[in-house]
Amino acid sequence: MMKKTMVFATVLCLLFAVFAGAASAKTFVSIATGGTGGTYYPLGGGIADILTRHLEDVQVTSETGNASVANINLLGTHQIEMVFAQNDITYWAAKGMGPFKKGAYDNIRVMASLYPEHVHCITLKGHGVNDIMDIKGKRVSVGAPGSGVQGDVSAILNAANIKYSDMKTDFLDFNNTTQRFKDGQLDVGFVVAGYPTSSIMDLATMHDVDLVEFNDDFLNKLVTEYPYFVKSVIPAGTYQGVDRDVKTPAVMALLVCDADLPEDLVYRMTKALWDNIEELRPIHAKAQLITLETALDGVSVPLHNGAARFYKEKGMTIPKF
Repeated sequence: MMKKTMVFATVLCLLFAVFAGAASAKTFVSIATGGTGGTYYPLGGGIADILTRHLEDVQVTSETGNASVANINLLGTHQIEMVFAQNDITYWAAKGMGPFKKGAYDNIRVMASLYPEHVHCITLKGHGVNDIMDIKGKRVSVGAPGSGVQGDVSAILNAANIKYSDMKTDFLDFNNTTQRFKDGQLDVGFVVAGYPTSSIMDLATMHDVDLVEFNDDFLNKLVTEYPYFVKSVIPAGTYQGVDRDVKTPAVMALLVCDADLPEDLVYRMTKALWDNIEELRPIHAKAQLITLETALDGVSVPLHNGAARFYKEKGMTIPKF
């Protein structure tokens, strides 16, 4: 009798363990962000925390990343479930363009558009550059070879019908661009980043910096030809000496996921993010720009079905591709 009781008790313990384990089973998801000094990293950590706290059966972890191209390569090869990436990079990856000429990725899906990263067309006052067409014949930095900046500038120049050969062209990164200005070796330089950008702020303390404004007709043409651009503004006073609002194109930082994630999981994560977005506000200044109203701005590849379901419930128009 004692033996039967022990066996029965053991079976009960095993069943309890099985059911308890099933009840506590979690889905684990990772988000690749950016370096610890950038904007992606703190926002990614904040989003991971929100999703984990508000979805009992989901554990989301934020990981450092190497920005958009590296993140998309991780996602495209199914090495991670979610990433931060610019919408221009996601577009090129889906089309097999630019850094992805070896092959397109067909599993990139958008969960949300987050905030803009602006095209800064930098010049110095007195250099005679007031419009994009004025850069012909000037000394111009168009971004590091193969970079996202160079890809964006190439699109802008194509829309303006300007060739590299129409300028004295240099292929420089952010820091070298501002250094060339300091050395008196540039008339125009392109930087694509969220404002304020520290290298431009530093340059503005030493020189009379100005930003080239893009007119409405050109911006309308650009966003029609290259759908990853959005029309935006760098506010007056962002940089010392630039005392007017400057109309300029921007690309959008996106939260992107693998198409293979279950629809219901992505729906619930999208809903949890937007239902609790106010909790992200204290994390970083850029979080103030992350709103449901702009959640589909600049979406350059298809939405995940789960995210699309959420936005449809909100009465929003789903982008078609």
